[in-house]
Amino acid sequence: MYIPAHFAAEAETVHSLLAKPGAANLITMTDQGLLATLLPFAFNPGVGAHGSLQAHMARNNPQWTALPTGEALAIIQGPDDYISPSWYAAKAEHGRVVPTWNYATLHVYGELVIHDDAGWLARHVRHLTGLHEGGRERPWAVDDAPEKFITGQLRAIVGVELLVSRIEAKEKMSQNRSDADAAGVAAGLRAEGREAGAAAVERARRN
Repeated sequence: MYIPAHFAAEAETVHSLLAKPGAANLITMTDQGLLATLLPFAFNPGVGAHGSLQAHMARNNPQWTALPTGEALAIIQGPDDYISPSWYAAKAEHGRVVPTWNYATLHVYGELVIHDDAGWLARHVRHLTGLHEGGRERPWAVDDAPEKFITGQLRAIVGVELLVSRIEAKEKMSQNRSDADAAGVAAGLRAEGREAGAAAVERARRN
């Protein structure tokens, strides 16, 4: 990934994108060509030298049976927003401004491991469910469903785990603009209800 020095993501951003429950595009090069699947994941910092991304996919998905050539890649996306040049203070000063796009992204590389094991899958789906349900007033738990039903559901999926070898991280959040322009971007995003993008611009500015 092309990462100019001023857009290199801070460690705080990397940790936030890994730890926050979300989804990633898992991409593998195989003898069938490039294969990709969007998967909800959980980051486990205690596995391997650099942690792992743990996920699952449908057993009928051909990606897990097609052995990858070399490393697999997971792409994690953070906040991303269209940036209007009308938000820049520089527009009124000289007009030499154009639209752009703000975004944060991680490219996570590593060895892909398959877990066709009911015990691993049961622990994984309970953990993943807990991450998403934990803050709810009435959280749903896997054990709320009949055991026989859950057993059948687990048979229909396989676990996939990316053992992280390296991470490329980029955060393009108006760091190349003046303080006045960045403040205008944050205000513009917030006015459109894009709070995550506005907060990311302000955080990148502080760092």
